[in-house]
Amino acid sequence: MAEEIIPIPNLSLPQHLFTLISPTLGQLHDNAKKQLLEGIKADKMSPYYKLVTSAGAITSDSALLESMEKDNEEELKKLDERLAEAEKQEGESEISDALKARANHLTRIGDKEGAVAAQKLALEKTPGLGSRIDIVLTLIRLGFFFRDNSLITENIPKAERFIEEGGDWDRRNRLKVYRGLHMISIRQLKAGGALLLDALSTFTATELTTYNDFVALTIIINALTLKRVDLKKRLITAPEVISVLPEIPILGDLLNNLYDCHYAKFFVALATLEQSYLLPSRLLSPHTRYYVREMRILAYSQLLESYRSLTLESLSGAFGVSVEFVDSELSRFIANGRLHCTIDKVHGIVETTRPSLKNAQYDKVIKQGDVLLNSIQRLSKVLY
Repeated sequence: MAEEIIPIPNLSLPQHLFTLISPTLGQLHDNAKKQLLEGIKADKMSPYYKLVTSAGAITSDSALLESMEKDNEEELKKLDERLAEAEKQEGESEISDALKARANHLTRIGDKEGAVAAQKLALEKTPGLGSRIDIVLTLIRLGFFFRDNSLITENIPKAERFIEEGGDWDRRNRLKVYRGLHMISIRQLKAGGALLLDALSTFTATELTTYNDFVALTIIINALTLKRVDLKKRLITAPEVISVLPEIPILGDLLNNLYDCHYAKFFVALATLEQSYLLPSRLLSPHTRYYVREMRILAYSQLLESYRSLTLESLSGAFGVSVEFVDSELSRFIANGRLHCTIDKVHGIVETTRPSLKNAQYDKVIKQGDVLLNSIQRLSKVLY
């Protein structure tokens, strides 16, 4: 049985900070400021408080900062004394516990450099495989908290290696969520969505995100990456999804209207999702334009695949937009090779051009062959 994971650092706080430093989210600032301050005070996060105030998110309160720093100094002194005592009089297990307690304190208060160094020291001195996995997961969470991609990429392979050596079922499933969130953060949406979907029925990683937010993220990513037949089988009818949709109805509108081909309603749901969920999200905001564009391409492709040709007027009616908008958008996607169709402006018709699979494979082989030949030529020049 896995030990309970301590939810440190508090990963809701960077989201509140992101909201506060985003001018376009002004309507959310009051609540974000309140939640951020409460979280900082609860964990006496004096190092993180300095970071937040230096970013201009909230005004510095010298009395509050002094109080938190004093409490943290006293707590760190106790932990150092406990560690010194363990090193003098006790065994390996007690030393490991003292090192972990010290590292967790620094992690809780948001002292990045101190926490990373202390967690790595605890990792070296901790014998149990389960405890070592927990320490590595804590280092990954520190990476998420401070948006330190190198810290994340350094420790995910370590966690995978430890899991393969004998990690339990719970930690194995938690790691899927960690990996999935990282994949999404670097825009590998298909791989990230698959990991979240695998963890949907066994989710326990509440130290990373709430259950509802996890399910919402799983829906958002997989709505784009799953094929239509899998959308119904793996997402729309999943009990976990059905239980959450009443609380987040916009996701139900997005999923069901895409699957049922109600494209005008789907476009409205997508625009609403963009403003209410994607742009305010610290994780998804950098990928919002990409996501919205890809979802529109998906909807256009889904409709065009059903017909040999369509009038621009009927296409604009299906999506609830003007003929000019559809004409402009399709032209851009066709020019970029994202939609396989042509526009006959004279007759106002869009004709689909289904690409041959053999031709596509042939083109791929030719391109890859050219790259290989160029590489061989460069290598021959170096050798001879």
